[in-house]
Amino acid sequence: MADRHAPAYVHERTVEGFGAVGLRPLDPEGDAATVHAWVSQERAAFWGMNGLTRDQVAEIYAHLATLDTHHALLAELDGVPVALLQTYEPTADRVGEVYPVEAGDIGVHVLIAPAGEHGARTGWSAALMGVFASYVLLGLDRRRVVVDPDVRNTKAIARFLRQGFDAGPVVTLPEVDLPDVYLPEKTAQLAFLRRDTVFPG
Repeated sequence: MADRHAPAYVHERTVEGFGAVGLRPLDPEGDAATVHAWVSQERAAFWGMNGLTRDQVAEIYAHLATLDTHHALLAELDGVPVALLQTYEPTADRVGEVYPVEAGDIGVHVLIAPAGEHGARTGWSAALMGVFASYVLLGLDRRRVVVDPDVRNTKAIARFLRQGFDAGPVVTLPEVDLPDVYLPEKTAQLAFLRRDTVFPG
């Protein structure tokens, strides 16, 4: 299975103790069932897709695929889907309205799949975040990552801070009500990770 997807990977990295992690563009239709299963769980409530059908999830990512400013990628561990990474240009997102965007900024959203049948593996989240950081900061040549987790999502905030992110301000992201997308107002904790913090020199 890994070999079938390998040519499509935009970033690959072997993580000691876990295996080969590859990032590939999300297939809105082909990956819809997988992503729907993840976002439908209560643990993913802050992702904002609880209650959506598989087809609605597919439609959202089909729309995302038409944008030059937003990209969805699926992370695979030895060919098995393990996480969703979305990148976006802050100036093309509501987050760009609530903080001073710097040249070289990129926004990300991360959703890690539920633990498998053998349970959570110590260090896995940090290892995966390291792969994402290397892709975004080195692979895409960006200077700083911005994240905007819901202020109530204390687990995600703690994970970002452990990864080296600096906490920014708590902000109110405005409601987005467009024909193709609706996002309710959100109180978010901004956090930032500079390239020279994790990849000095």
